[in-house]
Order: sequence, then C-alpha cells, then structure tokens
Amino acid sequence: MSTNLAGLPQRYLRTPEAARFVGLSIRTLEKHRIYGTGPRYSKLGGRVVYRVEDLQTWVDAAAKESTSDPGKVIVLPAKRHTPAQLEQARQPRR
Repeated sequence: MSTNLAGLPQRYLRTPEAARFVGLSIRTLEKHRIYGTGPRYSKLGGRVVYRVEDLQTWVDAAAKESTSDPGKVIVLPAKRHTPAQLEQARQPRR
C-alpha cells in the first residue's frame, strides 16, 4: 500500500474514512482515540480528523516480518491501559 503524497496538500479524514483507511471498525478507532493507543488526531471545530500521514505512520509502526517479530513498537489493543503500559508501548523497540 504505497502512496506517493509528495506535492499534495495535507489530507484529513473524518473517523469513518480513517477507520476504512486502516481497516478497523469506526468504534474500534474511536476506542483507540479514547484510550490513547491510536494514531494522532486533531479536533477542528469539534470534529475529529486524522491526517493520512499519521494514519500511515501508525499502521507502519505495527508492521512485522514474521509472527515472532516483536515489531518496532507495540500497538496496544483498544482498551484501558495504565500510564506505565502506554509509556512502555511508545518506546521504540530494537
């Protein structure tokens, strides 16, 4: 899924489109936002919007090469986590 975004203006998606973009249900993406485990977002006039680049970065961070590959970072499930769990998940892995 390679997209060349060079030269284009920043693109923002509302939650339904963003959920479709990353392959999640709307509710799951909302839960990720609520629990702080999802991609970066902004609020414009009370509306939640996601930059396409931020969605792609979040998906890319979860990329793995095999089932035993720990990946670059941990993308936590969409549920409540302790602050320590959130901080640990945000630390890059080696």
